[in-house]
Amino acid sequence: MRIIIMDDEPTLRYTLSEIFAFVGWEPLAYSNGREGIEGFLTHGADIILVDYHMPEIDGLETVRLIREQDQQIPILVLTVDERQEIADRFLDAGATDFALKPVKTPDLISRVQLHMRLLDMTKTVQATPKMQYEVFVTKGISKSTLSYIERYLTACQQPITVDEISRELSLAVPTVYRYLTYLVHNGKVRSIPSYQKIGRPKNRYCWI
Repeated sequence: MRIIIMDDEPTLRYTLSEIFAFVGWEPLAYSNGREGIEGFLTHGADIILVDYHMPEIDGLETVRLIREQDQQIPILVLTVDERQEIADRFLDAGATDFALKPVKTPDLISRVQLHMRLLDMTKTVQATPKMQYEVFVTKGISKSTLSYIERYLTACQQPITVDEISRELSLAVPTVYRYLTYLVHNGKVRSIPSYQKIGRPKNRYCWI
């Protein structure tokens, strides 16, 4: 499996390359979005990691440009910024999920493996004769990730928080929240305020 890494921090590029090589994958590392896109078009890849803040072409524009070339490849955004508005901008541009810095090796590996499984599921459905399959349900919502979250929620016996879903499914919190918002809006999931003794209410979600 070939993984493209785009990050302007040399230490992180080296660390990620060593992690992926140790697992048995083939890493290709680039210092900015322009070089990374050129590398992707030249060598291809199975998954892409993109840093948010990069010179020449930032992560957001890099994601947009990659999506113009490939609608399916998983794109994980490396970022220290957990704000939902930033996550929504990346998801709208075509990002698949997020990996928060500082990167934790087990979490990153499990996240990469998850998105490769979801991609394999997408390819399997597309290969089915006489079946049309759209990669995205709507802007920022991947059909395979949506189905993955829906299956989990339908199996839950009790309402569950965003953090709990994130841990169980190996998806970033901003990604989970975006999909739950979509499901609530479409009447498939109900949001239930859970009042704590300390702090603000923490919503729980359940399948309707």
